[in-house]
Amino acid sequence: MRILLVEDEVRFARTLHRALSSEGFVVDVAHDGADGLELATTGDFDVVILDIMLPGMHGYRVVEELRARSIWTPVLMLSAKDGDYDQADAFDLGADDYLTKPFSFVVLLARLRALVRRGAPERPAILSAGSLTLDPARRRVARGETALTLTPREYGVLEYLIRHKDDVVTKAEILRAVWDSNYEGDDNVVEVYIGYLRRKIDAPFDTDSIDTIRGVGYRLRCDG
Repeated sequence: MRILLVEDEVRFARTLHRALSSEGFVVDVAHDGADGLELATTGDFDVVILDIMLPGMHGYRVVEELRARSIWTPVLMLSAKDGDYDQADAFDLGADDYLTKPFSFVVLLARLRALVRRGAPERPAILSAGSLTLDPARRRVARGETALTLTPREYGVLEYLIRHKDDVVTKAEILRAVWDSNYEGDDNVVEVYIGYLRRKIDAPFDTDSIDTIRGVGYRLRCDG
């Protein structure tokens, strides 16, 4: 099994290279983001171990660029940061796993074996409804050639609607899919976010893709 290690701390990279090699992995090493991206793009690897804080090109940008090029090699990101938002950013951009430094080498091996077993399955196709498109792998939304900027909650509502296009979905179903399970507020919040979406995905383009079904819920038409 072949691993690409992208790590700028030379001593740490050397130690990790030696330890992984002793476990039977073939390890290539890059010490900055640009070189790591080049190797990951041109080489045939089973897993990429990618540090976030890299010179030349940030680790987040590397994984985002790999996914943009339809390279689905599993990526395990390393970081000294252990915040929820740091991990969420990594996963949203296409990482498959995340380890916080310092970590147990035994745990790293277990994570690598799991990623290798899982392989690099084909990522979700781009979802569409007419000229409206949503790319789950890169979390990008566009109307035709125009990229749209949505908040995480707006994105969640739209993704649910587009995955159920032409179906009527209730406020309760949207709440269960998009909001935290502990949410106890009014379900009219869904109506508010439907309004936000209409102003972003429809109004500027003179379209009307979301139907309100009185007394039931909403429907995103497949013709967008």
